[in-house]
Formats: sequence, structure tokens, C-alpha cells
Amino acid sequence: MSNTQASGDSRFSPLTISDADFTRLAKFVQSTYGIDLSQKRQLITGRLSSSIRQRGYTSFSSFVDSLLKNKNEDEITLLLNKLTTNYTFFMREVDHLEYFRKTIIPELVRRHQRDKTLSIWSAGCSTGEEPYNISMYLFDYLGPQANQWDTRLLATDISARALTAAQKGVYELPDTIPPDWKKKYFTPTGNGQFAVAPAIKNNVIFRPFNLMDPIQFRRKFDVIFCRNVMIYFDQPTKDALVRRFYDATVPGGYLLISYSENLSQNSPYRRLAPATFQK
Repeated sequence: MSNTQASGDSRFSPLTISDADFTRLAKFVQSTYGIDLSQKRQLITGRLSSSIRQRGYTSFSSFVDSLLKNKNEDEITLLLNKLTTNYTFFMREVDHLEYFRKTIIPELVRRHQRDKTLSIWSAGCSTGEEPYNISMYLFDYLGPQANQWDTRLLATDISARALTAAQKGVYELPDTIPPDWKKKYFTPTGNGQFAVAPAIKNNVIFRPFNLMDPIQFRRKFDVIFCRNVMIYFDQPTKDALVRRFYDATVPGGYLLISYSENLSQNSPYRRLAPATFQK
């Protein structure tokens, strides 16, 4: 089929979404997952049209009706996978990670000399690069003592697709990965990709979690990483999440967000460095 034919074929053009259906869908996603779609109408129609057609829907109205009535897990997974961008990479915002290495890890190691247990959460971990990267920094700092410590991280995301990729742990590596880390913490798979080494892989516990839900984990956290996640939220949603993070942080614990984000002036955390805060 020629491009001209395809462009004129309704099967290949995005479905339209009415104002009412757009409002219903945006309200559902915001109230349930915190994601602000109020300015994302074109993204919704562009990313979802072909997928909902494949599922037998002929309009956005019938899809939204079904979604809101049945709360079907497969359809919710489709929605979240299509509307969230699981874009991340190793050594992202490396200056931030260097602050973690030089300042936060030594302080945590001093604080936990007796119990030798760290509690770290990668909230919105996407495809896993961040929690694996954090593990590498911890192992690198602790060296031969690493096996005496419990440094297992909790890593969570709402995207089932992202978590599946994270648990697989196979990546193309950027040039920014230190050469010695490439040897120590990865195994080549033979097709230009690298698998995360078992010690690093076993240091991360992946779980599905919606950041709009109450945070009720067994332990409070020494460090919470939530980087490039709150960009999807409006200000009241961000503020409420930060308060929940604060309650889930140990006294003296840390919250690390991305350089493209900031906390509001009434945040309960105090600012230590760019994108780095302490309880």
C-alpha cells in the first residue's frame, strides 16, 4: 500500500476524542495515578488510537465507558504503558549520583555501622537502570565489605512493561559507564547488549506500586530516589506525595529528585544541594 493510500485510510488515522470523554479519562488518570493529562489530548489520541482499535473499540467513548465501568487490569496497563514515557539510562544526572557517592553513602555507612542495613527506595524506577546504578555505587564504596551489608533496594513503578524490562536486566550501555564497572557489574550477551551481574541484580527488589497509594512499607527509608517522576504531576499532587515521602523517611534521611524538578517553598524537607533534600 502506498503512503497516499494509507494516509487516506481511516484505519491509520487517530480516533477523535470528545471534550466529555477527554475530561472523563483525564480525571480518572489524575485521581487514580496522579498523572496530569490536561494538556495531553493529542498524545492520548496519537498513542492510544491503534491499540484500542485492535481491541475492538470503534470510538474513544466506548473505550472510556468500558475503562471506567470495568477497571479492567489489561486496559489500565495498556493506558499506563502508552501514556507514560519510560525513558531513563545509566549515569543519568551523574553529578547528582556523585553527591550520593561522596556525601550520602559515607554518612549512611557511619550511621549504620552497627546494623549494617540500608533502606533505599527507587520510586518510579522505570526500566531499572536507576536502582541498578545505585547498587553499583554502594558496592563500589563498600568494596570487600559489601557482602557484610544488607543494601537491597526497593524499586517500584506503575508500568508492568517497564518492570518486566527491569527484571530482565539487559541493556545497551552508554559510554558514560566506567570501564571497570562494565567489567565488574555486567556480562556481555553477544549482541551488543549487557546483562546486569547477578550480585547487582539480586540487590534490587522490583514491585508494582502506585505513588498515589498510602506508603506503608515495613521500614522507613534512609534515601528515597524519585527522579523525573513528579514532572507528570500537578502541584497539589506533588505536594501531597512529598508529604507522604517525608512521613516514610527516617529522621536525617534523604529525598533525591531530578534537576528538572523542585519542591515547593512549604516542603517539610530542607534543601542540601541541587535536587537533594534532607528530613
